[in-house]
Amino acid sequence: MSSSDPSAPLLFFDSGIGGLSVLREVRQSLPFAPLVYAADYAGLPYGTKSEAEIMARVPALLGRLVERYRPRLIAIACNTACTIALSHVRAALDVPVVGTVPAIKPAAEMTQTGVIGLLGTAATIRQAYVDRLQMAHAPGMTLLRHAAPELVHAAESKLRTECVDPQVYQDAMRGLTNHPDGDRLDVVVLGCTHFPLVQDELAAASNGIRFVDGSAGIARRISHLTAEQNWPPAPTDGIFVTTGNVQDINALRPALATFGLTQIKSL
Repeated sequence: MSSSDPSAPLLFFDSGIGGLSVLREVRQSLPFAPLVYAADYAGLPYGTKSEAEIMARVPALLGRLVERYRPRLIAIACNTACTIALSHVRAALDVPVVGTVPAIKPAAEMTQTGVIGLLGTAATIRQAYVDRLQMAHAPGMTLLRHAAPELVHAAESKLRTECVDPQVYQDAMRGLTNHPDGDRLDVVVLGCTHFPLVQDELAAASNGIRFVDGSAGIARRISHLTAEQNWPPAPTDGIFVTTGNVQDINALRPALATFGLTQIKSL
C-alpha cells in the first residue's frame, strides 16, 4: 500500500459519533493525517437494523464517500457494521479497509477470574462472529453478553453537553452482573465504539471492573499500513460528513473541534 498524495485522507465511518473514540487514538500516532469522519445519522441506530439492511447500506454509503474524498484508507469504526458487512465492503471497494471488532482477545489476556463481559448493540452481540472470537481467544472462559443501546444515546447526548441520567450506566452494568457468574466479572469489553466515550461513567457505576476496547489496536494497524506514506507538513482541518441534517450537528460542533473536525458537510 502506498500513497504519494499527502492530502489523501483517512476516512472514518460510523453510524454516529462513536468512531471518534477510534479517531482519537489515531490522531495521537498520526497527528498530521488528513481526516474525514462520516456519520450515518440518517441510519442511526444500526443496532436495531437487520443484517440485510446493514449489508446493503454500508457498502453503498462507503462507495459514495470513496468517490467524493478519495481516501488512502477506510476505518469502519463501528462494531455492528464490521461484524456484519466488513467482508462485503472489502469486496466492493478497491481501498484498504480496517475494521473494528469486539476486543475479546485482550480481555481474555486481562481477566483474572475467567469471566468477561461484552456490552454492545443487539445486532453485535448476537453475531456468530462473536462466538468465533470467543472460541479463538477465550476458550474455556465465560462470556456474558448484554445489549445496551441506551449507551449509544448517552454518548451522543454527552458530546452535545446534554444531561444523562446516571441510572443508564448502572442499568447497563447490571445487565452483565445479574447474569450467573456475574459476581466474578472483572473485565468488560466495550463492543460499540460509542461506549468508550462514556467509559468514565460506566466505571463509576461498577466496582473495580476494568474496561477494554479495540481503538488502540486499530490505531496501531493504521499506523503500520501507512508507515511509508507521505503526509502534509502540518495538521489540516478535518471534515465531518453527515447523512442527516447538517443543522442537527450544531450542538456537536464544539466537541468535534476538539477532535480536529471543523468542516461540517452533508452527504
